[in-house]
Amino acid sequence: MLRMYFFSGTGNARNVARWMVDAWRRRGQDAEAFDLGKPGGPLVDIGPDDVVGLASPTHGFNFPPITLAFLFAFPRAPRRNRVLILNTRAGLRLFGLCLPGLSGVAQLLAALVFLLKGYRVVGMRPIDLPSNWISIHPGLREDNVRILHERCEAVTRRFADRLLDGRRDYRALFDLIQDLLIAPIALGYYFAGRFLFAKSFIASRDCDACGVCVQQCPLEAVRLVDGRPFWSWRCESCMHCMNRCPRRAIETGHGFLAVSLALLYVALAVLVYPALRPVVPVLADEGFAGQALRFVLENVLMLSSVFLGYRLLHSAMRFRVVERLATLTSLTHFAFWRRYRAPRAPTPGPVACDEVVAEPGGPDPGHVPVGQALHGGNFQNLNDSPRDEYSLPLP
Repeated sequence: MLRMYFFSGTGNARNVARWMVDAWRRRGQDAEAFDLGKPGGPLVDIGPDDVVGLASPTHGFNFPPITLAFLFAFPRAPRRNRVLILNTRAGLRLFGLCLPGLSGVAQLLAALVFLLKGYRVVGMRPIDLPSNWISIHPGLREDNVRILHERCEAVTRRFADRLLDGRRDYRALFDLIQDLLIAPIALGYYFAGRFLFAKSFIASRDCDACGVCVQQCPLEAVRLVDGRPFWSWRCESCMHCMNRCPRRAIETGHGFLAVSLALLYVALAVLVYPALRPVVPVLADEGFAGQALRFVLENVLMLSSVFLGYRLLHSAMRFRVVERLATLTSLTHFAFWRRYRAPRAPTPGPVACDEVVAEPGGPDPGHVPVGQALHGGNFQNLNDSPRDEYSLPLP
């Protein structure tokens, strides 16, 4: 049996998991998909003959912390079980060319953890689905999304067929040199960058406090404070909330971040370093010790200032002038900055169900939560969840 575990913000890794499950089932093999973003996490019960699959997005050239925590807590292999690893990364399409993203240490770290736990890694494959980091760039055009999606489905199915034929596929290792070169960036993002982006989200005056972002956040990182969404440190910038907001009210505070960082570095140059260098001479050293100390100091001060600034901004957003200033200095506010949602990958199979009529604002009809994992043509209830983004469509 294939036990396919996945985490997904906008649906890319979810679709990869569906394609893998479907490929297994087409060969008459049992397969289940498990969502790491469900409350409490999925039940992990690995049998001696099970194949373990992992599909997750790449965040900051690494797997996101929720995936890493799942990996580190994963049980040891009962009997040298096979493992396959897939990471979705920022695919692009420019002038008709499909361009790959970068994996960083995502595949390498996951493979190392599985090997140390006694598993046999038989497949490592990056999947270049459309880039969805809307805080950094606009969403891709619909035609490019469709083309990349169709191309990546074919790649994923070929990968699955090779493994089902008893072969191995280590395509991820083709990028080994460039992945190792950008490993330091992955380290910096894990310890600092991800927290900076977590405090970059704001809700404009279009927000009506409907609570969709709170209910559907796979990390439970969003809560309503004074009637307005507030993002905690647990946010991993998975882009689920921004791309699912029914009023397109969630923005990235580009202006807030720019002002905060500018003030920080002015304060460092004018106040902090002049005051500390006489006391801590190593700060002036251009060697490793001086650079490391400056790196730590700057990141601690950066996160502290952004945290305090975000608290102040959130409180001040109730004033129209502050809200307008923060919103209009956000690139995501403008119409040309498209949102992104992965097309739903159908999961064929004989599933009996009664006809469902959707309630206004409710999940789409003909869908059941992904917690009801596909297994031999039936859905087994694993966990109930209100998140309609994580759902397997009925045929």
